[in-house]
Order: sequence, then C-alpha cells, then structure tokens
Amino acid sequence: MWLKIVGVAALSATAALAQAPGARPFDFAAMAQIARISDPQLAPDGTKVAFVVSKIYLSENETSKQIYIVDIEGGEARQLTFEDDANHHPRWSPDSQRLFYLTERSGSSQIWWMDAAGTGAEQVTNLSTDVASFAVAPAGDRLIYAARVFPECGADDACNARRLEEEESDPVSARVYDSLLYRHWDEWRDNRRSHLFSLRYGADQAEPVDLTPGEFDAPPFSLGGPPAYAVAPDGAEVCFTRAAQEDAATSTNTDLFLVPADGSAEPKRLTENPAADASPIYSPDGRYLAYRRQARPGYESDRWRLILYDRDSGEAVSLTDSLDRPVTSIAWAPDSSRLFFTAEDQGKEPVYTVAAAGGAINMPIYGEASHADLQLLPDGQSMIYTAQSLSHPTEIYRAFSSGGAPRRLTALNRDLFERYDLGEVEEISYEAEGRQIAAFLVKPPGVEVSRRYPLLLLIHGGPQGAWSQAWSYRWNPQVFAAAGYVVLMPNPRGSTGYGQAFTDKIRGDWGDGPFADLMAGVDSVIARPYVDASRLAAAGGSYGGYMVNWTLGHTDRFRALISHAGVFDLPSFYGATEELWFPLWEFRGAPWDQPELYDKLSPSRYVKNFKTPTLVVHGQKDYRVPVTQGLQLFTALQSQGAPSKLLYYPDEGHWVLSPRNSELWYRTAIDWLNEWTEP
Repeated sequence: MWLKIVGVAALSATAALAQAPGARPFDFAAMAQIARISDPQLAPDGTKVAFVVSKIYLSENETSKQIYIVDIEGGEARQLTFEDDANHHPRWSPDSQRLFYLTERSGSSQIWWMDAAGTGAEQVTNLSTDVASFAVAPAGDRLIYAARVFPECGADDACNARRLEEEESDPVSARVYDSLLYRHWDEWRDNRRSHLFSLRYGADQAEPVDLTPGEFDAPPFSLGGPPAYAVAPDGAEVCFTRAAQEDAATSTNTDLFLVPADGSAEPKRLTENPAADASPIYSPDGRYLAYRRQARPGYESDRWRLILYDRDSGEAVSLTDSLDRPVTSIAWAPDSSRLFFTAEDQGKEPVYTVAAAGGAINMPIYGEASHADLQLLPDGQSMIYTAQSLSHPTEIYRAFSSGGAPRRLTALNRDLFERYDLGEVEEISYEAEGRQIAAFLVKPPGVEVSRRYPLLLLIHGGPQGAWSQAWSYRWNPQVFAAAGYVVLMPNPRGSTGYGQAFTDKIRGDWGDGPFADLMAGVDSVIARPYVDASRLAAAGGSYGGYMVNWTLGHTDRFRALISHAGVFDLPSFYGATEELWFPLWEFRGAPWDQPELYDKLSPSRYVKNFKTPTLVVHGQKDYRVPVTQGLQLFTALQSQGAPSKLLYYPDEGHWVLSPRNSELWYRTAIDWLNEWTEP
C-alpha cells in the first residue's frame, strides 16, 4: 500500500543545493556545465539504475552522451562508456548482467552490448541504416528495434544499402511529391519509412524480420513521451503504434496493432478509435495492456486518458475519466494490481496511482516538481523516478511505500550548484476577466525590495502548453533572472494542466482572450515595490512568438520584445506549415473556409501599429513555423521604422539546439533586453 508523500518530494527534487558564500548568479556559462540526466533504466533485479548523461562542450560545439550506472542504495554514479560521444538508450538484459545500448562508435547508430561493469563491449547489429530505438524481449532471446528503411527492401539489408548508395550517388537532388506531409519539423520526407524489426540474438542469431511491412511509419514520428511499442512478458507478441492510413497532414489518428514477435502473422488492429491511441505497456502478468487515448480526432491537445485493455475478455475501459488532467506516462506495479502514472496538474507533474480494477485515484507523490520515468522495484515497496523543477535540473530519486523523504540517487551537479546563486521561484495567481490565472515568478538572485528591477514576461508556446516546475535549457528563467530581471511566466487560457475546458478555451481566440490574461498578470506583478513598471519586456517562441507579434500591434507598454519562431501571417502560415490538423482545429478550417477569423487573428493585420523595438529570431529549417514568417515580420518592422534586429540561423529548426548557437541566442537576447530596458 502506497502512502501519500506530499511535499517531501518537492524538498528533495526542487530545492537548490546549498550555495557557498559569494556564489555567482547563474548564467549561460553555468548552465552549459550541467550534466543532463535522462532515460533511467532500472535493472530487472532491482539493484542498480543505468542512465544517460549529456554534457555540452562549447569549444568543440558538441554534445557528448555517455551511459552511467548507480546502485539503488545510493553512492557515486559511475561512467560506463567512453568510446564515441553518442552512447544512449541503455536497456538491461533479463538477468541484469548485460546492458544493450545504442552507439555510433562503428560509424552509425547500432545496438551494442556490454557487461554491467562497462567492459566486454560487442556490436550486435551491423546494418546499413541507423537503429533509432529498441526493446529487449523479457524472455531474453529477442530484440525489437526501429529503423528507417525502404519499404520495398524491408529487412533485406543489402537492398537497403544498395538503395542508399543509389540515392547518394545520384547527381540529381530534386524530389517529386504527390501528397502532403512532404516535410516535417526540420526534415524533408524521403523514400524511407520507420519500421519495427525482430532480431533473435545470441548463439543462434538469425536475420531480422520486418514486423511492420508497408508504405507507412510504425512507429510514427514523435517528439518524445512514452515508448510507441512494447513486448509482451512472454516475448511472443509486440504491440505497436501506427499512424492512420488517411492523409498524415490532417489526421492525428494513431492506432495500436498486435503482431507475433517472430513475424509469423500479419499485424492485427487492436483499436478503432478515430483519435489517437498510443503508449502501450503490458502488465507484468501479461493479462492487461495499458495505453493512452484521446477522444477528439484532429486535436493534438485533447486530454490523454489511461485505458486498460483486458487481453482475455477484449474489454477496454478508461481508468481516469474522473481526473480532468492529461496522462503523460504509465508504469505497472510488479504484481499487476495497480498502475502508476504521471499527469499535468497546475504547473506540476505529480505521480498518481489507480487499481487495475478501477476505483479511486490516489496521489502518492506530489510536491513542487515534475516527475517522470516511473519504475517499480521487484518487491513493489519502492520506485525510482526523475524529478525536476524551475530551481534544479533532472535528478533520479527513490521513493518508498512506507513514506518518508525520497532518496536522491544522483548528484552529478552538486559541486556546480554550490558555486552559483539561483533566483527564488514563487507560485502566484491573479484574476483576469473573472477567473484565476496561475503563474510562476522567478526573482533575481538576492532580490532586494528596496531596488526596482525590470520585468520580463515570458509567453509559452503551444498554445496548448504550460510553464511548469520543470528545468529547461531553452528559455531558462534562471538565466534571465541572473541578468537582473523579474521573470513572469503565466499560464493563460489554453494552458494545459488546469482542466480540459480551460485548455480548449483558446480555440478560435488566439488573440484578445490570452492577451487579456497576460496583461492582467503584468498589472498584478508591477504592483510589487521591487518591479519597475516603466521597464517592461516580453519574449516568447512559437505560439509565444505569435503573442509577441500580437502584442506589437495592440500595446506600446513594453520597451522591448523578442519574437522567436512566431506566427506572423496566418493565411501564408497555413500554406507553408506541415501539420495541417493544427490550424484546421485552431481556426475551425482553412483560410478559404474562415477568411474573417484568419484575418482577425493574424498579427500582420496590425502592422501599422508596430513601434516597439523587437528582436526577431528564426531558423531556416523550421518547417513547423516556416522561416518566411520571421522574415515577413522583420520586413514589416523595418518598413514601419521600428527598431529591430534579425537573428537568423541557417542550420536550426523550430528550436536552437547547437551549443554555440544557443550561447549566441542567450547573449543576443539579453543584450537586446538590456539595451532597451536600461534605466
């Protein structure tokens, strides 16, 4: 029986480590030194945890990923991999004696294995195509992996190698398309598709088998989240996610399919829901299959529910109808009696639990943090998870059913945080048009109420997204606070984690409604004695960039603005973006179906009002909000005589990912803010 742990998780997960006297403000140089922890994997015997640590090296403009291990009882974490800078995706063998992992040490992303001490590394796959991910069958005899292949080649590696060579040697670089989703996020679509393969390994290793043949992606593209496929406990079956056959540009529908792990039969469709079904995970006893489901087709931000499918009866039931929060991840208790899951809730991500038989939903771990990566130890008496906040990056913890404070298993950044001073984070709320709006306020380190600081309004993207108790390497509020700004991070209408009705409220109302919520937040905070109401700035990316562009045309109260990858002209955005389900839902149709709404909500309509100094940031490889949106905005600003600057990245997409490019981004943004908000 899990006892409720409220607050103590927050203490362990989010409180900054004690800072030494004379600690320095936390700037980009400090953030660049963080060891970034991800993908913890509990060994089946429950004795140790493998995980990935990413470190950036600014001088080389590179990121290194290495695999580490830590004992479940605590102690110093040990680095296991040293060859190559791209080691990740650790997965245990069933006997906990070996770790499979992905590495590029042989020239491409392939599966290798090593023993638990990090020695005896051997290559398992040697394919012409990169392995994107994999799972180890619980029976210990098979690997299920994902790779992009030519559909006509499938598992025939010689065929794939020949086709790749033909494409690389072809002097003609032109491509021909006859359907939509011809490019996506930051890549142009080619002739390959993502397929799942089954590989029997060991002494009797055989050739891989294509489990998902055909002209479709299985698993489909994902920006992260829970795995898209799972192997049954007996190793005989694989459940995988596949996008619907209809137009990929206008449909959010994905379904779950079942296929024998040896490929001896064709895949069988499990779900018929016209919206998204995803994230399958088998119960340890094999009786159930849990997964996440959305109810409304075409709406990527519909609430994710936790569904339980009984493999004996064929019945599927929702276990979270009573919880008006989107489920983000799922884990099983070892005895298959309960499910543990995380869900967004008012700027946090608590851990919930519910019986497989249904009933009341409990919250065993809450606190001022976002939790993820839940995994139960074999005895069911404790679990590991990751936690992060606005005050501290991701660390791995162990919590106990007997209650008490969780135990921190990793502390790779302790020495770093002892040298730097972080700003205080305060959770606030304020009234806007008769409703309460939640927000986070991050103050400059050592804030003095006798001084007056400029205010920076950060506007989140989405628009169905949220600022939360989570560490970020993009738009990190601690870096802006260290530069001397009081940072306001509101969650206006459209934000997630405050109920689906609140999230839905932004549909067809991108402009006036959220703008009123944001301005009410500014008005609330400038009433504080240490905030200088005459020195206001605002910044945002994606939808946040859209709202900055909207702000340009609707108020002159800000001294400086930063618009990153923001939508500027809605009709031309529709004609150049790729995930068309997004504008079709948000604006209730295409521009020719809703011309008045597109015109009303387009920031380009209000160019005559543009006066505020604005930094425009955009990447050439951004196909979500194409670069022409930023170029049009910059042209409009320059034409209006508004002070403006364009920061253009020829090698970045919707996000700035390269270490040196990120360094330039922060330096340029803070210099721009300082220039226009100086006293």
